[in-house]
Amino acid sequence: MKRINRVAVLGAGTMGARIAAHFANAGVPSYLLDIVPPDADGPARNKIAAAGLDAAKKSKPAAFFEASLARLVTIGNFEDDLKDVAEVDWIIEAVVENLDIKRALLKKVEAVRKPGTIITTNTSGLPVAKIAEGFSDDFRRSWFGTHFFNPPRYMRLLEIIPTPETDRAALEAIAHFCDVRLGKGIVFAKDTPNFIANRIGTFSVLNVMRLMQEMDLTIEDVDALTGQALGWPRSATFRTIDLVGLDILGHVVANMSREDMGRALLAANASVGTGNSPADARVGRAPSPANASVGRTLLSAALDERSDLKLPDFYKQMLERKWLGDKTGGGFYKKIKGGEAKEDERLALDWKTLEYHPRRKPKFPALDMAKNVEDTGARIRMLLGLGASAPQKGDKAGQFLWSALSDLWNYSANRIPEISDSIVEIDRAMRLGFNWELGPFELWDAAGVETTVARMKKENRAVAANVEKLLASGKKSWYTDDPKSAAGRAYFDLASSSYKPVEVPSGVWSVEVAKKSNGVVKKNAGASLVDLGDGVGCIEFHSKMNTIGTDIVQLISQSLKPGGPGDNFDAFVITNDAANFSVGANLMLLLMSIQEEEWDDVNLAVRTFQGMTQAIKFSPKPVVVAPFGLTLGGGTEISLHAPARQPHAELYIGLVEVGVGLLPGAGGCKEMLLRAIDSASSIRPDGRGESVELMEAMKKTFETIATAKVATSAHEARGLGFLSDSDSITMNRERLLADAKARALELVRGYEPAVPRTDIPAPGENILAALKLGVHLMRQGDYITEYEVKLATKIAEVLCGGNVTAGTPISEQYVLDLEREGFKSLCGEKKTQERIQYTLKTGKTLRN
Repeated sequence: MKRINRVAVLGAGTMGARIAAHFANAGVPSYLLDIVPPDADGPARNKIAAAGLDAAKKSKPAAFFEASLARLVTIGNFEDDLKDVAEVDWIIEAVVENLDIKRALLKKVEAVRKPGTIITTNTSGLPVAKIAEGFSDDFRRSWFGTHFFNPPRYMRLLEIIPTPETDRAALEAIAHFCDVRLGKGIVFAKDTPNFIANRIGTFSVLNVMRLMQEMDLTIEDVDALTGQALGWPRSATFRTIDLVGLDILGHVVANMSREDMGRALLAANASVGTGNSPADARVGRAPSPANASVGRTLLSAALDERSDLKLPDFYKQMLERKWLGDKTGGGFYKKIKGGEAKEDERLALDWKTLEYHPRRKPKFPALDMAKNVEDTGARIRMLLGLGASAPQKGDKAGQFLWSALSDLWNYSANRIPEISDSIVEIDRAMRLGFNWELGPFELWDAAGVETTVARMKKENRAVAANVEKLLASGKKSWYTDDPKSAAGRAYFDLASSSYKPVEVPSGVWSVEVAKKSNGVVKKNAGASLVDLGDGVGCIEFHSKMNTIGTDIVQLISQSLKPGGPGDNFDAFVITNDAANFSVGANLMLLLMSIQEEEWDDVNLAVRTFQGMTQAIKFSPKPVVVAPFGLTLGGGTEISLHAPARQPHAELYIGLVEVGVGLLPGAGGCKEMLLRAIDSASSIRPDGRGESVELMEAMKKTFETIATAKVATSAHEARGLGFLSDSDSITMNRERLLADAKARALELVRGYEPAVPRTDIPAPGENILAALKLGVHLMRQGDYITEYEVKLATKIAEVLCGGNVTAGTPISEQYVLDLEREGFKSLCGEKKTQERIQYTLKTGKTLRN
């Protein structure tokens, strides 16, 4: 398979520069080239590429895992540096969406590129094959579409769009590289307008706007209905458009012209007739047999592109006024800066008058009730009135959602085989590209296919031919469980009218699939011990937000002790399938004990939590923790104690206890102290207790804990001491479990468990005095509150081993005892209790 060691990105705009940044995140050097400004000379000839890289460095959220990675991007211009593309393995064209401009640039590239060099376009809607029409055979064999979503670091979807001439080996090389090295979820799409995700997403957005006008709803109403209630992002419809930019949606809609739709249908017809689907091209399958119903399906698909689905007049007026969203200071919402001690206010737009007003909370009783239902399927059935009770008259929320979803389901079903050969690519594209919890067909299954189709027919709504085909075959859902398949499920294949296993690349795995194939050994309300096979057990958290309470603490402790439920395993992995590894200890339980003054219970809880983290560290069998997403407080302490970690690149880890008026009490201070001491002694092995190296290491550690620093990537986490140099980073979230299991099996061979240290040289009184002086100066400068002085002092005392002589030997247990006493004493403080209450109520931190 072709290796990708260096790339060239042509076009240093928002997308091009951020694509180059993400290659840097993967450790891959790149050239970032753009045009020469008029009359420029010297370094100014690279001005546009330099500006693009500078914007990527400053972008929020950050485009780079850490700022220093920008060194891997070399800027240049199309006139002086295009010759450098001869050195690269992959060229990505990301210039303006203009066919003539793209072709003119690519003609120049064709003259200098090495034969066989892969070259792709990041177009979001132009016909991929047409861009390279008339180019050499070698160029066309190496040519296809790679549609990244913005921002490339965070949006996991990569649509790969082959042409009929694309070489299968080139496709496989890029798909594998982007999966493993860039962390992308790959979806193969056909060369049709807007490909898959934008095609479905644009229909959904335009249809929602149509329904909003017809039903006289407000911007706020629609965002309340199309957000987390459906398992869609919190930013819902209009807030998302503001984030992306109204002009971007305008360009995407423009791609869906009647001429383009005609082209799409011809392409789909051709691919059905010849079997030249992207999947066929990719794996060299024989053409799938066309059947007589395809023509009828394509005809219904053509009628499906409704003429009333277009940008509304109010949207066009907003474009004319340059109200493009966040980048111009206002779109559907507008943020007004708050004055002294006032929070910023976000105003909402009245689409009828185009005037802003203070945001109004929508009043939908059905929505308020549904918010209490955790399961997405049950929540949607309740909102649509599909449960025991029939749809309520006058329930605007239910009417709106029923119309929006039933239209979406039929539209998505009608897109097969036009934009994709199966439902799997469509669902995957919407999950990864639009951050939907469930794709359209998964959502349809959750609501109930048979029930919803019956209701559509009762209301004389159009029903897609493809769903009729599903039901006619005797099947009642698009997906079914398949424990034997790598994905743990099968999908309804419309070409054969039968279920086929969902295919996933080797190494893509989840705890859910492991449960189906290997089973659960032990389970309680907060955690499960799952068999991963090959002698490896997985401890999975499944409490709300994966908060750590008694259930999780008990299951970890029991599983790791000799004679416990984990006795038959040789190694363990601690991870789960949720969005976040763990947000820390269960504060509600702690607050209840504090308010009832059950101090013995608080003491026991901290001791038990400490016992659990020590069980991880000193387990006779290796434990690998695979953290990802939010890994805060107690979640960080679990990670710190593992003999090895296998983190996901997108890791937001930190000891944040000070935010709720506490200090890390389960060994977090201890582990960070050990890292500081080991770091200092690695520089000067014979250094004394108050050496300069130790002072610097302690200051950094103290600042990390006392200011509740949270790393914004695994790379940053390593710099803060939360990860060690030997911890490998997984780029693709879907590969984390398999990578962690492989790491655990590596450790099994010749594993020697850690032994509790009893000879830790305490930093002692001199470093403690220096840290206290720093705290005093922070207070003098009014950077921290009086109570934060108390918190910081308590943390400093624990980290320094108390007010003892520098170098005094102390044990790990001694530091744990200091942590526990410090934690308990802070629990008794009124201001700590206020902080805990405030965080539980608002999700934010209080500085009192």
